[in-house]
Amino acid sequence: MIDTHAHLMFPEFEEDIGQVILRAKEAGISGIINVGCGAEASRKSVEMADGQFLFASVGLHPYDSLEVTEDLMREWEELAKNDSNIVAIGETGLDYFKSDIDPEKQQHSFRLHLELAKSVDLPVIVHNRDADEDCLKVLKEFPGVRAVFHCYGSNLDFARAVWEAGYLTSFTGIITYPNAEDLRKVVVEVPNEMFMTETDCPYLAPQTFRGKRNEPSYVAEVVKKIAEVKAMDVSEIDKISTENAERFFGLE
Repeated sequence: MIDTHAHLMFPEFEEDIGQVILRAKEAGISGIINVGCGAEASRKSVEMADGQFLFASVGLHPYDSLEVTEDLMREWEELAKNDSNIVAIGETGLDYFKSDIDPEKQQHSFRLHLELAKSVDLPVIVHNRDADEDCLKVLKEFPGVRAVFHCYGSNLDFARAVWEAGYLTSFTGIITYPNAEDLRKVVVEVPNEMFMTETDCPYLAPQTFRGKRNEPSYVAEVVKKIAEVKAMDVSEIDKISTENAERFFGLE
């Protein structure tokens, strides 16, 4: 199993990061994408990466869209070209639900990240909240850029459009929540080659651990739920999701 979206540089993990990583390994996790979501978080992600178990991404969350500059993109371009531990750009994207930043400014930041991804030939981790059509429209301006809609939370019709465009969807512990029936319908239909698993820790702990800090070892709960919903063996979902992640992030 691979946790394709964690934030281990966050303060919530400061006290016991060693134990968190050990528990992940004991739970059968073979790798973690430690996702940057701001300039400082991205710096820490690169610093923590070992290229064997922990991998880095660099990006600005839509909440931080106003911080984007051409200089920062050039800095990350140089970094990504010279550091093989950086395996993705992001998370970046659009958030029309929580962010009060003008949509056009968010889209500007998103486009600069996509240009960066194209330049360094890395995939993009997309944050999308209440911005389905704009997210897909902007992505399609950059043919050839690989992308995953992380923490997928939109409806089945949009998921079909995402898959048809060649982009992946990644599922979190949300799919284990009792009120997530609509999302489980997406899981039922997702083609085997179009999904990955993640925790988005420290947030969104699966139902079994609801209310606690989420951590990479809990991605096993996501794998189990996907297997249950798709009526497949856990080992099959483990293998499929791991191979998808290895292929997407170039970890093979």
